[in-house]
Amino acid sequence: MSRPAKVRRICEEPRFKRFVPSGSEGVKTEVLTLDEYEVIRHVDYQKMTHEECAAQMDVSRTTVTEIYESARHKIANALINGKTLCIEGGNYRVCEGGECRKACRKNGSKA
Repeated sequence: MSRPAKVRRICEEPRFKRFVPSGSEGVKTEVLTLDEYEVIRHVDYQKMTHEECAAQMDVSRTTVTEIYESARHKIANALINGKTLCIEGGNYRVCEGGECRKACRKNGSKA
């Protein structure tokens, strides 16, 4: 029997939750979970290492790598195949502000 998934810590929910290809109607949807969004934000946008991201989200480095690979595949699929990208769901909890490190938006980080 596998271990239960650990709840991932995110700083806050994204401001924008839906990205739609221009000029398309009735296209399929790709769902990016909030923990996948948070890994993309930390690794690709803030240029964190997987180890730094893991500490920020309170999960293991290998978990971050798995989440990152899944997120990148979903984003590529949406871009290449013209799918709507929705950010929702996942196994996460929003931090309270004092428990995060430097990358937390609640601690004044602009990134």
